[in-house]
Amino acid sequence: MKYYIFVIFFKNYYKYVLIEKYLPSSHRYYLKFTIAYIFIPLACLLLGEKHIIINLYQGETEMINSGDTAFMLIATALVMFMTPGLAIFYGGLVRSKHVLSTMLQSFICLGIVSLIWVLFGYSLAFGPDVGGIIGNLDWAFLSKVGADTPSSYAGTIPALLFCMYQLMFAVITPALITGAFAERMKFSAFVIFTVLWTICVYLPVCHWIWGGGWIGKTGLLDFAGGTVIHINSAIAALVTAIMLGKRKGFGKESFMPNNLPLTVLGSGILWFGWFGFNAGSALSAGATAATAFTATHIAGASAAISWIVAEWRIHGKPTTLGGASGAVAGLASVTQAAGFVSPLSALVIGLLGGVFCYLAIMLKNKFRYDDALDVVAVHGIGGLWGCIATGLFASKAVNPGGADGLFYGNPKLLGIQLIGAVVTILFSLVFPTIILKLTDKLVGLRVSIDEEQQGLDLSQHDEVGYTL
Repeated sequence: MKYYIFVIFFKNYYKYVLIEKYLPSSHRYYLKFTIAYIFIPLACLLLGEKHIIINLYQGETEMINSGDTAFMLIATALVMFMTPGLAIFYGGLVRSKHVLSTMLQSFICLGIVSLIWVLFGYSLAFGPDVGGIIGNLDWAFLSKVGADTPSSYAGTIPALLFCMYQLMFAVITPALITGAFAERMKFSAFVIFTVLWTICVYLPVCHWIWGGGWIGKTGLLDFAGGTVIHINSAIAALVTAIMLGKRKGFGKESFMPNNLPLTVLGSGILWFGWFGFNAGSALSAGATAATAFTATHIAGASAAISWIVAEWRIHGKPTTLGGASGAVAGLASVTQAAGFVSPLSALVIGLLGGVFCYLAIMLKNKFRYDDALDVVAVHGIGGLWGCIATGLFASKAVNPGGADGLFYGNPKLLGIQLIGAVVTILFSLVFPTIILKLTDKLVGLRVSIDEEQQGLDLSQHDEVGYTL
């Protein structure tokens, strides 16, 4: 309270009385500098208030804001909840003998990636930049990442909170990949792949786009992870699906989901969590968060409808799985654009995203690769469409901190978006291939045919999901 009284008084006094009324313009800067950089910090230090950043350019003071902090604590918890939600979503889609192994692969990412992040991952992703490629190790072991100091990426929330928020993104990204190789990968191989992929692929791409790296400096807009998360994970999913090969009986047997109600529940949890995923990426409670929140819901809702309509028209009947998958497709499609587009643009992104992702599943069947849970079709095509859509629909009238897209007179942004997507795709094709080959040499990638037929729940974990 004493900080607020002090700053409000002096902010108004020096700005409106001393500076504006009595001082000639030639002297205003010097008094402003003295008050902002000497008098206010010294007085606040004596009063015990140290959580401030002085911004000379604006002539204002910023501090950790309790409202923004509360908002981001909730957003962080929502994004964390998405990973168990993904486990439930995937768990319902596989056959009953693989349900626990599939859910564990998502859930355990909370443990694996969190350890990497705390030890050195956050520093490599968001630490001081080294040549636009990676962060240095200044923030390893969360050194200099305090709860009482503002984040350099978001000045009104603690640095530690920003770190935890970004951790939840890092956790769910490798978890998304697991849907592609469901029902056939050794758990030991999964662990090694997840560790190496997180370090060698996710952390560099995250730094390139969000951590001050070279792609972000080109002007690419990625509000909440369309490229960093969805495209990046989907390309790795494609590589793993191809390198592991098809499940036994693929194309000959019917692989029916064991529990669609579980999948619908998981879809609902993902939708709920996505509000933290997208709106939270504003990093403060305000207009941009409201914009992203609205775009998120509209895109998810419209894609659920467009997927079902396409399915109804092509196959004759709408399905529950189609509605759940369509919602996720729309949410993935709008992620990159959420904070930069109007509600009507989000509607178009969602409608087209649902159709594009549904058609991509049909193409999967044509190309005959075994992406078990359609990670490439939903997250890859949805993420790519979202990246392109940002280059089309982004508007500075919606978010002055963004850029105008093609439909608002700036074709350059579309080119930047495409270049960023292509670079990420190429990088995510090469390194996961190397990681998988190394993992295969170390422990082997696939379970045996007998273990696959027995089910990974028993063969890998000695437990079963259902006892009837």
